[in-house]
Amino acid sequence: MSHTTHLDFAVPAAYQSLLAAGKAAGTAAIAAGLDLLLVELVRIRASQLNGCAFCLRMHTRDALAHGESTDRLAVLPAWRDSDYFSAAERAALCIAEEVTLIGDRRNVSLAEGETDLALSALTDEQRAVVGWLAIVINAFNRVAIVSRYDVAPAVASRVN
Repeated sequence: MSHTTHLDFAVPAAYQSLLAAGKAAGTAAIAAGLDLLLVELVRIRASQLNGCAFCLRMHTRDALAHGESTDRLAVLPAWRDSDYFSAAERAALCIAEEVTLIGDRRNVSLAEGETDLALSALTDEQRAVVGWLAIVINAFNRVAIVSRYDVAPAVASRVN
């Protein structure tokens, strides 16, 4: 799209359906026993891969408000090279990356060890829920990017 069309305003019924899907995935995550910080990590990691500034800002703020550490957020892009994340979080991040990078599936898929990790660290239900969380945030990323949602600091905090 060469011009800016706010998809949420242009077709509100479709956007409301996406919001409902997001709410359902979040509710299912809690019902499946997934930690709220794990949910936010999935959302943030997919948004990093997609380059969605709007969703990154929103979900980083949400994660911090729920007690996430700045250290873990700082190393999230290199999570495989750190000891900051639990087995369940690592499994969820593997799934989130596989869903987000689905177009590159010939080059990106769960390595054998990561498949074993995902199978051992999460239940079938939890793996399915993480898949839905990733699918939904990928859709939101695309809406925000295509709509060119404004992402700027508050006027009082701008650096010249």
